[in-house]
Amino acid sequence: MENKLNQINHYNANDIQILEGLEAVRRRPGMYVGGTDIKALHHLIYEVVDNSIDEALAGVCNRISVTIHEDDSVTVEDNGRGIPVDIHPERGISALQVVMTVLHAGGKFGGGSYKVSGGLHGVGVSAVNALSEWCEVTVRREGKIYFQRYERGIPQAPVKQIGTYKGEETGTSTTFKFDREIFKGDVNYRFDTLVTRFREMAFVARGVTIMLKDEREDREMTFHFEGGIASFVRYLNRNKEVLHEPIYGEKEIDNIDIEFVVQYTDSYAESVYTFANTINTIDGGTHLTGLRTAVTRSINDYARKVGLLKDSDPNFSGDDTREGMTAIVSIKHPDPQFESQTKVKLMNPEVQTYVQQVVGDTFSTFLEENPAAGKAIIQKCLTSARARDAAKKARDLVIRKSALESMTLPGKLADCSERDPSKTELYIVEGDSAGGSAKQGRDRHFQAILPLRGKILNTERARLDKILDNREVKSLISALGTSVGDTFDISGLRYNRIIIMTDADVDGAHIRTLLLTFFFRYMQPLIEEGHLFIAQPPLYRISSRNQIYYAYSDTEKDELVAKLGGMNKVSISRYKGLGEMNPEQLWETTMNPENRTLLQVTIEDAAEADRTFDMLMGSQVPPRRRFIQTHAKEVRNLDI
Repeated sequence: MENKLNQINHYNANDIQILEGLEAVRRRPGMYVGGTDIKALHHLIYEVVDNSIDEALAGVCNRISVTIHEDDSVTVEDNGRGIPVDIHPERGISALQVVMTVLHAGGKFGGGSYKVSGGLHGVGVSAVNALSEWCEVTVRREGKIYFQRYERGIPQAPVKQIGTYKGEETGTSTTFKFDREIFKGDVNYRFDTLVTRFREMAFVARGVTIMLKDEREDREMTFHFEGGIASFVRYLNRNKEVLHEPIYGEKEIDNIDIEFVVQYTDSYAESVYTFANTINTIDGGTHLTGLRTAVTRSINDYARKVGLLKDSDPNFSGDDTREGMTAIVSIKHPDPQFESQTKVKLMNPEVQTYVQQVVGDTFSTFLEENPAAGKAIIQKCLTSARARDAAKKARDLVIRKSALESMTLPGKLADCSERDPSKTELYIVEGDSAGGSAKQGRDRHFQAILPLRGKILNTERARLDKILDNREVKSLISALGTSVGDTFDISGLRYNRIIIMTDADVDGAHIRTLLLTFFFRYMQPLIEEGHLFIAQPPLYRISSRNQIYYAYSDTEKDELVAKLGGMNKVSISRYKGLGEMNPEQLWETTMNPENRTLLQVTIEDAAEADRTFDMLMGSQVPPRRRFIQTHAKEVRNLDI
């Protein structure tokens, strides 16, 4: 005990550890790129691309290419000015090496090189270098080509000239390979995730061409939009019925460039995207608050002025004015303040005032000059207000008073005995027969079963008041204990895992999509916090020499048959539904935590999920028909 006290009391200058250079980044990657998961991995690419976008915002770059190579290294190339290579006056080494190896170094602080920028305040590219197994930078400036290589952030030699070129084109090419000592496990770049990000960037930085190529899968896409964020809104609403043309405004106030666009549709969800210096601020911030406040105020003022709101009527709430609104606000600020290093929320207080002013003036003028559109928007808000009151009354009927109170639980729920929500899981099962097998096969201690009869309501085509009248939806909300929509409270969640378990056929896929739509629209935090899963029941039962095997895909089936074939007789049967399995088989293949496979549902990008659900489940038929015609040849195991 005495030794322990001596160790605790022994604390002097020798115990103070200084992390030299980029070692701090490698020790604490979460502080610089948000962690070591797949999201942080993509963040590495975004940081390098952000530097090229900064050049584009400065008007000295109009082409950016991103290539993922077969060895998972990535090259980002632009035709900007090229990172300076001359000797830095204070450090005595090439400015390129300073930018690549020193935190908080860059051309974004004095205000001379960049009016606005989106990179991590000079941290970004050096943090990427620190978290890479190796990194190589090639710079083209003033007719000369320069090069430097780094390994885990450490320069392998000074910056050197490796050649010359003719012509005036300058630029920077950065190739890096992420370090698997830092990013462990089965993580890798996803083409579709990058497509979404670069599409957004190209919309917000209009006139810039962004090319993405994936040599691993031989896929590539190029983005270039002259219409900017007005084109972005048209893209977002391409599968929806719009009420009017996009309302667009742009103005510079106090050196801050503000740009916004608003368009109402016949849908019931709000779709708002905010950007600061081309970075998608997914948690919003002061620019979002300014936009929403201005829209609500302008609509209320106009509705009273034209007599659509009487003196006795209450004002529309923000919820009323945002229903069916698609909006984008993009600001470019010389000194943006973000809540964290990974820039998910803008904090500059003056931005709220300026955005409110620009949006308010433009929006009010549009309503005055377009009375037909103004009336359509007001009618939408009136309907929303009435539906909100009805939804409140309906919601009160299904809210549970506490997480452990079982009086209001649906009768068909087979609950578990465990009362600690962190240890429990709920299987949402299609049909009574599968529900019966699941109830018998489960571990009653921690697994609960909720069978759904038939298909739940398509929540993409109905308001919340209508949805809450649906018996299956009521049962689901009651079982989960979180309420729904605006009153959703995850602290009431009764189960740590919610697992959707449906048949491996078209009907099962439809029910799964309906459920995912409901969770996405009205219980999104369940997905964001990792509580929603999809069960993977086997497709085939294969028997050979009194041994039973299960295959979860056609490939797995073929491999098993090839392995078991030859001398042995193999019998194959395909499961069309969960009800065909007896309780023991269902437990062993799909519900036993030691054997089962669960797919976790994530929202990598809410905008893409929003568009997909709208296309698959919305009221517009042509986009859905196009999707079916495009992907018809990819369908497998279609039950006819």
